Amino acid sequence: QVQLLESGGGLVQAGDSLRLSCAPSARTLAMGWFRQPPGKEREFVAAISWDGSITLYGDSVKGRSTISRDNAKRSVDLQMNSLKPEDTAVYYCAAAMRLFMAPSRSENEYNVWGQGTQVTVSS
Repeated sequence: QVQLLESGGGLVQAGDSLRLSCAPSARTLAMGWFRQPPGKEREFVAAISWDGSITLYGDSVKGRSTISRDNAKRSVDLQMNSLKPEDTAVYYCAAAMRLFMAPSRSENEYNVWGQGTQVTVSS
């Protein structure tokens, strides 16, 4: 069952920016973003702690992406800049399985997932 909803994906050109959003977010749970490129397995993108004080980024997006929480909107957003063709993937939002758990790079630490939003970056 789908309990999270991602939005903001689309078709963009290399160098463009895009902001993805995931809702609803649980204020007491760490949230993460993963992606699955065509023909590849799902990989870690970014994660944020329950209170937003700790963030983690995958090496491929570090320095050009920002994950944040918007408690007013009850969402977790992923701002991506300087997009590259290799960023093309289905992006998934996930919620951690335990309250106040530290953010993790591992898929095994998340048990609630959205159905994904497609991001396509043309060269």
